[in-house]
Amino acid sequence: MKIQIINGPNLNLLGIREPGVYGSKSFEGYFTELKDKYKNIELEYFQSNVEGELINKLHEVGFSFDGIILNGGGYTHTSVAIADAIAGINTPVVEVHVSNIYAREEFRHVSLTGKNCKGVLTGFGLDGYRLAIESLLAG
Repeated sequence: MKIQIINGPNLNLLGIREPGVYGSKSFEGYFTELKDKYKNIELEYFQSNVEGELINKLHEVGFSFDGIILNGGGYTHTSVAIADAIAGINTPVVEVHVSNIYAREEFRHVSLTGKNCKGVLTGFGLDGYRLAIESLLAG
C-alpha cells in the first residue's frame, strides 16, 4: 500500500509555531514515528506553502497511490482549486487538521475541501495522521 501525506502552508513550522495550538513536535519527527509503526506501508511526505504545488502533487499521486492524507492548512477554508483537484482524482483523500477547526475562529469552521474527501479528522493533534492511515487501511 502507498500513502502520500500532503501538508499545506505553515505546517513546515509544526513544533515551533504556536505550540499551544499545534504542539511541540515537528512533523518530520512524527513522520519518522509513522514510518517505524507502519513498516509494511510505503509512506511518502510532501509539504508546500504554494497552492499550485499542492494541486500538482494531488494530480501526480491521485491515480497511482492507495490513499492521500491532506492537511491543506489555511487553504482548506479558501481553495476551490484544491477542492476541484480532490474531486478530479481517483485516490481517496482523508482531510486532517491538527487543531479542532470548530473550536477556533469562525472562518475556520468551513472546509471547502472536506466535501470531496473520504472523511475529515480534526482536533486529534498529530495523532490524526495515524487515524487517517488506519481509516485508509480499513478501506
